[in-house]
Amino acid sequence: MSSDPYPPYPPYPQQPQQQYATYPWQPPAPAEPPQYRPLRHAPLGHHSDLRILRTAYRWQRRTATLTALGYFVLFLVLSASAPSFMTSTVTDGLPTGLLLALLQLPVTWLAIGLYEHTARRYVDPIADRIRKQAEVDARRGEASR
Repeated sequence: MSSDPYPPYPPYPQQPQQQYATYPWQPPAPAEPPQYRPLRHAPLGHHSDLRILRTAYRWQRRTATLTALGYFVLFLVLSASAPSFMTSTVTDGLPTGLLLALLQLPVTWLAIGLYEHTARRYVDPIADRIRKQAEVDARRGEASR
């Protein structure tokens, strides 16, 4: 047994040995490629659900817009091209033009209701699915750091 009062020094951590080329004109040794885990899901920016969401939203806008504007354009075309039809009476003292003008408000409400219905039925579920997937991707990204 040794009577050394000091314990031995802990070993130094091993530093990776750098590879030097034997000759200056030799190309450097190739570095090992970084190891990445393959993603289970495609990143959100390249996801086809975004394309589906844009398409559903586009159809939603077109349907509601064409409902409201289509009726208004029909009213204007009838006013310009069929004045005799617009001045004819539906009931005693109520011209067709006035009745069609009064129907614009319910048609606008119909367009708003159609917009909300298509949003709830088609667009919102897709948006919710994308939002949940984004949360999962964000948590997965934080966990990998």
